[in-house]
Amino acid sequence: MQQGKISLLPRDWEIPQQLRDRLGEKVGRQRAMAADGHLLVILHDPPGPEEVERQGRFFWRQPDGTWHASQGNGPEALASYLEEYQQLLEGLEEQEKGSETARDYFEVLRELTPVVRASRNMHLALQQARDLVPRSKGLINLRDRAYANERMAELLYSDSKNSLDFVIARRSEQQAEASHQMAVSSHRLNVLAAFFFPIATLSAIFGVNMRFGLEQDRMNSIVPFVSMLLLGLVTGFVLKSLITRKSDSEERLLN
Repeated sequence: MQQGKISLLPRDWEIPQQLRDRLGEKVGRQRAMAADGHLLVILHDPPGPEEVERQGRFFWRQPDGTWHASQGNGPEALASYLEEYQQLLEGLEEQEKGSETARDYFEVLRELTPVVRASRNMHLALQQARDLVPRSKGLINLRDRAYANERMAELLYSDSKNSLDFVIARRSEQQAEASHQMAVSSHRLNVLAAFFFPIATLSAIFGVNMRFGLEQDRMNSIVPFVSMLLLGLVTGFVLKSLITRKSDSEERLLN
């Protein structure tokens, strides 16, 4: 190892210097590399929604098939690593099932988005490792488990996104229906006001306390009042008809 250069791999790993030299100071993308029969698989920790820089997990396979891991021992470490992803996805699936509001689904998607991306790249890295060591049955099984996690993450993301879109669409329909009901109620009030507007106008012009001699000549004195009432009703009906009549553009839209 070069003096002063930080090594991401454990110092006690007797791994070819060529593989160490291919690593930088940061983990970089998930990938697999081989040299002199040695296989090095570089993966990431299961990501969180607020994490910007990924933490690495390193798995080294010797030419004789012996596995080593930066966290854990043997091939079980890689299987446990895949189990972490599966448990994370199962937890998010339960969270998605309990979601009801748009905020709930948004939180699921916020946590799920980096997991989908990481699981896809993890599957690609294990596929690359399987291509580098084609005779390893263990790598084939691990690759298949990684694909299952990737598929589960993608399906969960799709379901959450569809559920979020449905909640938003349903809320929009409810708001549109409420706006329609308010418009209908407002229209009815306008029609009602238009119908009685002439009566109110005539009453304001002639006054509401007109003297017709009702106590002296009941038959003749009530005629002006009834006439004003009938005139107001007829005028209100005509005004209402004008207000409720559909315009030519509305007729074209309906047809």
